[in-house]
Amino acid sequence: MRCKKTSCDGTLEVARSCRRIRMRCTRCGHEYRIHEVADQLDRQTEEKLAAHTTIIYD
Repeated sequence: MRCKKTSCDGTLEVARSCRRIRMRCTRCGHEYRIHEVADQLDRQTEEKLAAHTTIIYD
């Protein structure tokens, strides 16, 4: 998965913190809520997210 910012070519990784899960760019550090990048989820990311029992959309 790639960062949605046009000037960034970083990749997104699952970033877990207290009571929430976000997708964070490895290059610029921008965080996205799951629903903001849901259309881009690949199989590997979906499998990582499936390990979490609850995802809070805040």
